[in-house]
Amino acid sequence: MHLSVEGVSLVYPTSRGPLTALQQLSFGVEPGEFVSVLGPSGCGKSTLLKLVTGLLRPADGRLALAGRTIDGPRADVGIVFQQPTLLPWKRVIDNVLVPIRARGCSVAEHHDKAMGLLELVGLSAFARHYPQELSGGMQQRVGIARALLAEPNLLLMDEPFAALDAMTRESMMDELLHIWQRSGKTVLFITHSIPEAVYLSDRVLVMSPRPGRIVDSVPIDLPRPRSVETMAAARFGELCNELRARFRSLPAAPGEPGHA
Repeated sequence: MHLSVEGVSLVYPTSRGPLTALQQLSFGVEPGEFVSVLGPSGCGKSTLLKLVTGLLRPADGRLALAGRTIDGPRADVGIVFQQPTLLPWKRVIDNVLVPIRARGCSVAEHHDKAMGLLELVGLSAFARHYPQELSGGMQQRVGIARALLAEPNLLLMDEPFAALDAMTRESMMDELLHIWQRSGKTVLFITHSIPEAVYLSDRVLVMSPRPGRIVDSVPIDLPRPRSVETMAAARFGELCNELRARFRSLPAAPGEPGHA
């Protein structure tokens, strides 16, 4: 499902006057494409995600999914947050089914689908466990299964591996690619990690410091499927260095020190 962002700006009111978070931001994501948005802290990446989910509305511009303007939350958009936000008193299978209960739909009718998604993320054997019995990476996989339950056409991910240790993060990147390849979903992935963006993506969008704009779109021409060996490839290192150089050339946000 095609995502279109056209000339989008967003301004927050503050005690010191209006703060422009995003300014004339434009890009598109093709159906089935894995696109990462990469930018420095405070550049508006999470604000962008809230706009795509329909939780915020732009001051200017238009966001559309499959040609329909995004003017509120939609059932065909799934979200995975930085923290899995699982309910500790509910078992894994019941956490996956939370969105179904929230919409007042039949839990029994969706139980088999939820179990199938737990199998997809490698957790079917843990369906009756509680979140505290799972590792951080396993909890995040439950969050991904929950986001996929409503069969969204677009999956939004807001730095979902940022809180994980390096080894778990690497494993989760492989898990995500496996899930994406099997599900065929369109993914918009927010991150501030250059290697993560290069490893996962078909294309990387580079955001400027605040006010956030898309200043570059970098195609990632690494072959798929990818594995840990991909990170040792010369081209992987070249792409990471290209993106680092791009960030070093960006101006600092107003009132902030320049880049090192």
